[in-house]
Amino acid sequence: MIDVIKIVIPSVLTFFLGVLITPFFTDIFYKYRMWKKSPRTETGDITTDDFVKIHNTKGELSTPRVGGVIIWVSVSLTVFFIYVMYILFPSELTEKLNFFSRSQTLVPLGTLLLASLIGLADDFMQIFGTGSYAKDNIIYRKVKIFTVCLIGLAISSWFYFKLDMNTLHIPFGGDIYIGLWFIPLFILVMLAVFSTSVIDGIDGLSGGVLTSIFTAYAIIAFVNNQIDIAALCAVIAGGTLAFLWFNIPPARFYMGETGMLGLTITLAVIAFLTNSVLVLPIIALPLVLTSLSVIIQMISYKYFGKRRVFRVAPLHHHFEAIGWSKEKVVMRYWIVSVVFAIVGVIFALVS
Repeated sequence: MIDVIKIVIPSVLTFFLGVLITPFFTDIFYKYRMWKKSPRTETGDITTDDFVKIHNTKGELSTPRVGGVIIWVSVSLTVFFIYVMYILFPSELTEKLNFFSRSQTLVPLGTLLLASLIGLADDFMQIFGTGSYAKDNIIYRKVKIFTVCLIGLAISSWFYFKLDMNTLHIPFGGDIYIGLWFIPLFILVMLAVFSTSVIDGIDGLSGGVLTSIFTAYAIIAFVNNQIDIAALCAVIAGGTLAFLWFNIPPARFYMGETGMLGLTITLAVIAFLTNSVLVLPIIALPLVLTSLSVIIQMISYKYFGKRRVFRVAPLHHHFEAIGWSKEKVVMRYWIVSVVFAIVGVIFALVS
């Protein structure tokens, strides 16, 4: 029972902290005009009439893009508060509630903060910067990919050399030894998960999907008796729900790179820590489909006579282009996310 309380109380606390700190940060976001100064002119492939028709240029040029700050700040405050309570008022209860541990949560929490701060710097470059990097061109994408690779190399090397992680769990097949291949696999998974950041394109979309995903991993970690990781996943879900409270249409702010970079990279770390990386594509199916839609569109356009598979990429914009309302797209993404999160959890636990 105490393990359940250890997960529920911090997650609820994070949600309310996120809601409480939002007015303070919202004032800062709007005071310093933390939104793009020029509109995005291309999608996953190239500008089209369909994209121009559905693209919310007005919102892009008047809505802050650093709302992910709400998530990692509320998570950090919760971790800090519970840890300080444990230090100042040591008792059985505060010891049980504390989920900041070197063995389970130090690495994913450090990853969340580091990646979120890097994402925040990236957002600031796009908001306040000038020159080619701020226009989201090829150089900008290469810099982001290089940064993610460096983070992945550092974390995977720590896992391999310090924690002796060198196996991969195959659902219904057990663990297989992969040795040094663990490091490139880790980097590849991290890049794949990060590529799904394109889902932050409609009000309420990314927040709802990511909440389901982190809740699923909280359940997996809990059943694996990784209670501290389960608590951290639940806390991240609580912070994401606080963000979502203000991100539903009309969005008060967007998640931005400070949210998407931090959450997606942390998700990859947690998938490996819970030894369930191969069920990640199931749990995170909406992210996978969104990322694949961009890849398919780019390949088709470049190598097959500029043909488009989708009216607009990413996939959620395709649904908008064929006539779905934004609300319909978001709600159906949420439903699919919950369904496949449940399916993924079942696969992870029975295998």
